[in-house]
Amino acid sequence: MIELDRNAAAPDICPDHDPWDPIHSLTRYGRHTLTSVEVTVSHLCNMRCEHCAVGDSLVMKEGEMLPLDRLLHRLEEVGRLATISITGGEPTFRRETVRNVILPLLRYARQRGLRSQLNSNITMDLERYEELAPYLDVLHISHNYTGAEDFREIGFARSANPAGNGSAARLYEQMMNNARALARGGLFVSAESMINYRTHEKLPEIHRLIVEMGCRRHEVHPMYPSAFARHLPVLGLEELRQAVHRLLDARDPSVWMLFGTLPFFACNENGEDRKLLERLKAAPKVTVRNDPDGRNRLNVSLFNGNVHVTDFADFPPLGNIGQDRLEEVFDRWLDHPLSRTVSCHCPAVSCCGPNLLVKDTYYKDEDFTGREAPEEASGTL
Repeated sequence: MIELDRNAAAPDICPDHDPWDPIHSLTRYGRHTLTSVEVTVSHLCNMRCEHCAVGDSLVMKEGEMLPLDRLLHRLEEVGRLATISITGGEPTFRRETVRNVILPLLRYARQRGLRSQLNSNITMDLERYEELAPYLDVLHISHNYTGAEDFREIGFARSANPAGNGSAARLYEQMMNNARALARGGLFVSAESMINYRTHEKLPEIHRLIVEMGCRRHEVHPMYPSAFARHLPVLGLEELRQAVHRLLDARDPSVWMLFGTLPFFACNENGEDRKLLERLKAAPKVTVRNDPDGRNRLNVSLFNGNVHVTDFADFPPLGNIGQDRLEEVFDRWLDHPLSRTVSCHCPAVSCCGPNLLVKDTYYKDEDFTGREAPEEASGTL
């Protein structure tokens, strides 16, 4: 059993309390407010997944990092900060990063009463994760596989030197064993799966493996065309709807299932969308999270200090921690013309509307700011 250092005063992370969902800060403060910061701590990765949203930024040699104190100073200025997320690349690729950056960040979060999340492929040695586990709230992993062959095909699709069958199989088993060991030790392990052209008919089997690993949550997101995924086939809305229904038919109701960035909204005229949203609402331990990026979260690169709306932003940085307070950068984003195109909120269904990727992929010419859900749709989210 891992000795977990928990904040007894903080409510448990559960379907009734998801501190990363921007609907909570919007409801509490009456406007979108910066309550979450994501920190990029590595551009190295031992994999090259075909759908990687930050694939274009991956490198073979890591650059110099800024002093961590500079970031901590900026975090101290965010008075309503509630969560931090640590991402890459593979954040745990270098032991120095684990010990000199991630561990101090997690300790800072624990001391301040913030919730924390680490995004990882968990293919490194177990000791790296065990070192972080006492201070970590959520270990967020990716799982889009039904076995070692899927893992090899997907995980090394963009690699110049793809792993052989034997090497990939050993790495797959290490990933599975790490997840099982950490979950047994008491760590909250959350596995994310993409809904895409490869997985949409395999999601029930992927879900079964995630449950077997002991994950407390299965997080499910459609794939959108960003970075490495830019040239992959995009599923149509009907294919996505059917994939979600199939997964709901087969899911283990004892495991929390969180859907994010779904392109289905209560203000849509399509009756099938509303039926799906009603089913999601009625299903036990199923939640739909509003996208945090640009609603309550910013991304900070610890290499150059640049601040983006997301870690896979396609437009220039909004500021830099060298000279900008994060709350000022966030307000700058809220005033940005792009932000205003998706600045909508329907209180009746607790919906913050689409993010930029969702709108650009499926609703390019739609204006959500003038929409609202019909009365009969109230409560469908």
